[in-house]
Amino acid sequence: MTPQDAAAPEAPVAEDPIKAQNAQVLALLTRLFGEGTFTNVNEPYGLLTATTTRERIHEIVAGLQQDQELKFHFLTTMCGINYPENPGQELGMIYHLHSMTKNIRLRLKIFFPIADPVVPTLTDLYNTANWMEREAYDFFGIIFTGHPNLIRILNVEDMDYHPMRREYPVEDGTREDKTDLFFGR
Repeated sequence: MTPQDAAAPEAPVAEDPIKAQNAQVLALLTRLFGEGTFTNVNEPYGLLTATTTRERIHEIVAGLQQDQELKFHFLTTMCGINYPENPGQELGMIYHLHSMTKNIRLRLKIFFPIADPVVPTLTDLYNTANWMEREAYDFFGIIFTGHPNLIRILNVEDMDYHPMRREYPVEDGTREDKTDLFFGR
């Protein structure tokens, strides 16, 4: 150890405020809903993300909305997802919640089998869930129990499939009205 090393105390490393805030939110989530409620917890781009079950999603979102400390009063977005390569968890929903007063964002995910695409509605908690759930039903076939008007929102009513499911080939090999020349192939 040189005299210069002894004279220069170590500078404290500044803690990332987003990571600190996320750690506090995760501790509160664990305290409110239990230790094993959330899995696959991570922070992509600083956004606290956790996976839970569809059986608990309504209870959790309602608790977060009513909690006076977190105040997640805004459902930013919710959307369906499809991972056909995950047997038993092919479909899912992603919920983005925002606490405007605390400036905290939270992403919750749930997964379930494509053979049983039933999820509880959040329309009793957030009016904005109405159209977002209808969109997830329209494109992914996710059925929201308790939804006041679960009908297609963008596609025609007599459509017998859900176009965002990855069940169909990306291109129609029988088409003759296009040439590969125009598509760079």
